[in-house]
Amino acid sequence: MRRLNRRLEVDGEAAARVAEEALRGLGLLEAGESAAVRRDPGRAGFFEYFWDEREALAGLTARHLLLVAVSLAAAIGLALPLGLALERWRGSAEAVIRGVGLLQTLPSIALLAFMIPLLGIGTLPAIVALFLYSLYPILRNTYTGVRDAAPEAVGAARALGMTPRQILRHVRLPLAAPVIMAGIRTAAVINVGTATLAAFIGAGGLGDPIAAGLALSDSRMILSGALPAALLALLVDGALGVAERSVGPRGYRTPIQAA
Repeated sequence: MRRLNRRLEVDGEAAARVAEEALRGLGLLEAGESAAVRRDPGRAGFFEYFWDEREALAGLTARHLLLVAVSLAAAIGLALPLGLALERWRGSAEAVIRGVGLLQTLPSIALLAFMIPLLGIGTLPAIVALFLYSLYPILRNTYTGVRDAAPEAVGAARALGMTPRQILRHVRLPLAAPVIMAGIRTAAVINVGTATLAAFIGAGGLGDPIAAGLALSDSRMILSGALPAALLALLVDGALGVAERSVGPRGYRTPIQAA
């Protein structure tokens, strides 16, 4: 992406020519084929175009999933234990959660842009930006779920002589599991959508055909990235929704309201 920007801004090459070469590199344009041919609506309908590019789009989808999975796993690894710790340090909890929540107020493209001076262009800054965007819903739901776990169950556990650690492990955490999973679900869906913008900093994924299609005014190319991204978000939301309903004690289904 940096090389392409240099060719456009420094070398003054035509945008169409640079875009065509980028598309060939992604496997979305065959050798010797011009983007003008691809823009011809009479050449092929969307579904034929989508089928012709299925292998390239499968690779971009895998790349997209990698960005989402790595950033989400890192966010869970930090936000989950931090949320559990804040339950014991309630005096500092709101300040910490609000501080992390400030990241959510930044436009996603701005957060990605902020990463460029720090980490350059490519996969790493995209993963870091997506990681930061994922923290708040997981942290908030973990803390709220553990804090508001059924008081009667916690009281009964104390009466049985369980230690605070045992109560957390065997009572609070199982009861909070659906709320925690709801936070992970929210973060995952946000990341699937935000990851499409990672293409603008050279991280790849389903944002690549969207960006290329915008440059070439090719609606089929735009849809070839936008539709799989939307479908992926729906699938992730549905799968984690099933997981959300399946976790937690079977005999206790009263929902805990997230903050």
